[in-house]
Amino acid sequence: MSYSIGQVAGTLGVSIDTLRYYDKSGLLPFVKRSANGRRQFTENDIHLMRTIICLKNAGVSVSDIAKFIQLRLMGDSTLKQRYHLLEDHEDDLKRQINDLQETLSYLKFKKWYYETAVDAGTETLHFVPGSNEVKPDLDQEYIAHLKDDDPEELQRFLNVRDYRNKN
Repeated sequence: MSYSIGQVAGTLGVSIDTLRYYDKSGLLPFVKRSANGRRQFTENDIHLMRTIICLKNAGVSVSDIAKFIQLRLMGDSTLKQRYHLLEDHEDDLKRQINDLQETLSYLKFKKWYYETAVDAGTETLHFVPGSNEVKPDLDQEYIAHLKDDDPEELQRFLNVRDYRNKN
């Protein structure tokens, strides 16, 4: 059974233009064409397209995806290369996720900072008395707040703080 580009786009939740872009970028050399030049996708092609979309969503460059596809087409002799390519990109993605979690944790800290200042009607509650400098131990107040309200966020915040203090 074969599927049209429109059917595949609908199945994968991407636009026809995206699939055409992937084709022009050399990511779909496995897709056969009919006598009149229309793409004919198979179930296996759709499976490989899911891999391409996953890699793209993970931030893998088009050139690295093309490399992966070429390696796949070469067969079992490239299994280790494909594995290592995916492993490298997994490590990159984990670092990006960690960076985003750290950023979100700090953003939540700042949100708490301003929420408490708004409630108090002044930011000075966070300052060293008689100055406009933020208390050096303000994170301890936030930690006390998290102990009661959000233990999961507390652990993330502590991990971020500990990591930053080590580096």
